[in-house]
Amino acid sequence: MVFWKSLFSSSDATAASKTTPFEGDPVEGMGVNRTNSESRIFFSTERDIDLYELEELCDAVGWSRRPLRKVKKAMQYSFLVVSMWEVVGAKRRIIGFARATSDHAFNATIWDVVVHPDFQSQGLGKAMMKYMVKKLRSEDISNITLFADPHVVDFYGRLGFIADPEGIKGMFWYPD
Repeated sequence: MVFWKSLFSSSDATAASKTTPFEGDPVEGMGVNRTNSESRIFFSTERDIDLYELEELCDAVGWSRRPLRKVKKAMQYSFLVVSMWEVVGAKRRIIGFARATSDHAFNATIWDVVVHPDFQSQGLGKAMMKYMVKKLRSEDISNITLFADPHVVDFYGRLGFIADPEGIKGMFWYPD
């Protein structure tokens, strides 16, 4: 989407962007039929995402709201941003999102993995994570980490992520 451009132009530009043809990598084998119309699923690494649409996606899975200015900054400084889109005709909507930070040489950490509830349990989260890992590996990143809530540990385990084999405990600092 053209959120950034919408800050400096009329609202018509944002509305038009939602109906323009979409370029992206198709999710293999994922032509989903919804209400008698053919929908297609695509991945994109374009960072031009409407933050309000992203917030709606996060709301749909029950995440707490974060300040949009911080979300924008997090995306800006991420090494990789992957979004997943449903395209029906000329219209598209964001249905998945993930991002990664990196030292640009050895390590990357995946953050903010989300798939809209209407699209969960269809293999799309798995496909998005595989796409994410493939993109990171293509940049010669060899150590990929993530933090997982207890209810999704098994999901990541099925994708090949393992608890630290050296038994090292992660440490965190939070402000009081």
